[in-house]
Amino acid sequence: QVQLVESGGGLVQTGGSVRLSCAASGRTFSSYTMGWFRQPPGKEREFVAAFSWDGVSTRYADSAKGRFTISRDNAKNMVYLQMNSLKPEDTAVYYCAATGYGLTDRSGLYDYWGQGTQVTVSS
Repeated sequence: QVQLVESGGGLVQTGGSVRLSCAASGRTFSSYTMGWFRQPPGKEREFVAAFSWDGVSTRYADSAKGRFTISRDNAKNMVYLQMNSLKPEDTAVYYCAATGYGLTDRSGLYDYWGQGTQVTVSS
């Protein structure tokens, strides 16, 4: 069982930066691939980035490549999403998720989800 709590969201101007944090409970954190997803207003949840359980591989959505960076600290049971050069279309509720499946962008394969944190990018 893994419990996830996101933090770090808020209001930011276009071109600004935000770092989201996700605190995970459980002694097996290092065995889970960790992902970030987002749900823009009126749209479906979409994949943003993921970091494999072994700390080797990452995957990004095309919209995130070059602007967002996912990282994890297994010693602290934390995963982060650094978001730079933010655009209004990045406005969404951002969710942290965990899967024992492996590096994947498929939301249906993630077993555990946080409650989400709102990021609003003003134009």
